[in-house]
Amino acid sequence: MTVDLSVDLCGVRLRTPVLAASGCFGFGREMAGWVDLAALGGIVTKSVSLEPRRGRPTPRMAETPSGMLNAIGLQNPGVEAFCAGDLKFLAGAGATVVASLVGRTPGEFGRLAERLDGEPGVALVEVNLSCPNVEHRGEVFATDPAAAAEVVQAVKRATSTPVLAKLTADVTDLVAVARAVVDAGADGLTLINTLLGMAVDTGRRRPRLAAVTGGLSGPAIRPVAVRCVWQVAQALPGVPIVGTGGVVTGEDAAEFLLVGATAVAVGTGSFINPRAVVEVADGLERYLADQGAGSPAELPALFKAER
Repeated sequence: MTVDLSVDLCGVRLRTPVLAASGCFGFGREMAGWVDLAALGGIVTKSVSLEPRRGRPTPRMAETPSGMLNAIGLQNPGVEAFCAGDLKFLAGAGATVVASLVGRTPGEFGRLAERLDGEPGVALVEVNLSCPNVEHRGEVFATDPAAAAEVVQAVKRATSTPVLAKLTADVTDLVAVARAVVDAGADGLTLINTLLGMAVDTGRRRPRLAAVTGGLSGPAIRPVAVRCVWQVAQALPGVPIVGTGGVVTGEDAAEFLLVGATAVAVGTGSFINPRAVVEVADGLERYLADQGAGSPAELPALFKAER
């Protein structure tokens, strides 16, 4: 049967529902030799701040069972260098760009959104409210509904581009935070960011990361991410959700789509396989054909909540 992989995400038509997640695909240049950037569902850039950030000390990464920890610390060249170089490159390559924004205050987020508003090539913005790899925990706005809403309001006032709010499962009530950001104007949600974790080198009796803690990603967190998407989709029907966390196969992507996601993003999988975003989309297409579904949008209706 013929399968149409295209989806509508917050009014933006994507070629496939499979995006490259922020932080694991660089700014696209690094992967251009492996995949056709224009053929991907979209590329969520590394998070961009107003000024350049050097990131956190090394070692920054550590392998864990079925996953990895990272404490990169949002290293990036700053928004002006991003617009002059990486964004221009992505636009020239025909990529669908989701610009990830990070700031220390709602005002910084707003200024970033204003700077990027109308930039050629930016289809959506993703507001990174939830990265655990920061020196100041006050930057994890997604742990508080009111703080998260304030950031989203600042961004929405500054841009006409659709806005995704990226949230964390490291909260008591994720639905409350999701509802707050949607009420504040978020057009959609990205669920979930990495989970705060830690690993110890028992031989050296020291943390494996220089920052001690970092963000856990990979297949180990997929059941948590799927649960979060399901909970939020049940509570906020109709709100577009990008499901992310441990997607490495087409069946992994289907899990998220079955429980209510509109699209998915591949993160750690791109470290394992530079062509993961393409191969996940191919696998999803085969899965849909096997299930007799003509498009990803048909999957939620096929999901049976009871065994």
